[in-house]
Amino acid sequence: MNINLNKSGVSLLNALSNHSELIMQAYFSGSVNEAEYSPNIIQSLIDLKVLWRPESDVQLRLRPSLRTLLEESLQDESNRQIDANIGNLLATLTTQAEHYKEALAHQKYHESQAHLSDLTEHVYTLTETLSTNVRLLWSRISNEFGYVSSVDAKIRENELAQTQVTDMLNQLSMFHFDALSQLAGSHRELRHLLVITLQSAFATSTQELSLVQSKLLELLGRFREFKGRTRLLKGFMLHMEQKPDFTPVNYSTLSQVPSLFNRADGIIKVAAPDIHNVEHEFELTSLVNSLRTVNRLWQGKLNREVANPLILEQETSVSLEEDLLKNAVENYFCEVIDSGQNTRALDYYNNHNLTFDQEVWIYQVLGAFQGLPDSERQYFDIDLEGVPHQVFDGNFIIQDIELGLR
Repeated sequence: MNINLNKSGVSLLNALSNHSELIMQAYFSGSVNEAEYSPNIIQSLIDLKVLWRPESDVQLRLRPSLRTLLEESLQDESNRQIDANIGNLLATLTTQAEHYKEALAHQKYHESQAHLSDLTEHVYTLTETLSTNVRLLWSRISNEFGYVSSVDAKIRENELAQTQVTDMLNQLSMFHFDALSQLAGSHRELRHLLVITLQSAFATSTQELSLVQSKLLELLGRFREFKGRTRLLKGFMLHMEQKPDFTPVNYSTLSQVPSLFNRADGIIKVAAPDIHNVEHEFELTSLVNSLRTVNRLWQGKLNREVANPLILEQETSVSLEEDLLKNAVENYFCEVIDSGQNTRALDYYNNHNLTFDQEVWIYQVLGAFQGLPDSERQYFDIDLEGVPHQVFDGNFIIQDIELGLR
């Protein structure tokens, strides 16, 4: 542990604790009123990189890194900054992984642990950045951009959020997990960090961003609807200011009602038969039978076809024949159980003079065994007899099956 860094960190945290009111004032107001504090305090905070002056004629402000820390800790809804710089983080991960693998190759275990610690910190920083960006977008959507008042400002904020979502999706497209998997190789720690952890964060962020994008489009349509109604109301108010004696016409007394006000539905709906209603089946059948035959001028009297009347008959049940092959396989299993001896499938096939194809018979026996529940399959033993394929390695040709009880 570096003693100087430890002392510097303790001094920084003590300064943040002792001057918390000054820091929060600078956070909310944007600058520090130097007249309210002693020059020593101001100078000490400048030396600790807490405050800074962008230009000589500008008041002191909080450092951007400290402001980001406060925005994240306080979950400030006014924070509209999205960190989409994922490309640099990915490049840093690749470099740290190469350092770790090189240190292991040279058996520098202490140095490799240091690189692994840095790599772990960068991975978790990247995943936290993704989750923070999504959380910021959802927080802005939840209150419908309540930190701005006008509808036009809400539309602009919505368009900005959509641009940020697009940028984040473009940044997420830089993840190439096949390359990361190849980089990790057989190292368990690297695979856990570069593949499992990053892939989980990638899947969650991608799914959340798709939902955010659809919600933003829905909100944009609602804001534009509000804007249109507001414009219509303002136009009516301007019209009333210019013509204060205006009175609406009694449209109910007009013979030609404008389409804007004629919004009532028809009293009598259009008649249409419901062919899916079973209760109307007999009426529809009688109507079809009573239809007159349409005569064509070019048809002769002798060649004219006579339409047969439709007759509604009682539905007949269809009986399916039992599958003979399935029954034969079941009888084969029953014979093995009754005899308690191992029986070959082809021996049973020849002894009972079955007429099925032998290959189909063997395939059906194997399929029946595989289809048994685990509680029943454990009572049987099966032995596959065959030969390897002469040309294609790894292929086994089954010639017969021997089934028995355990």
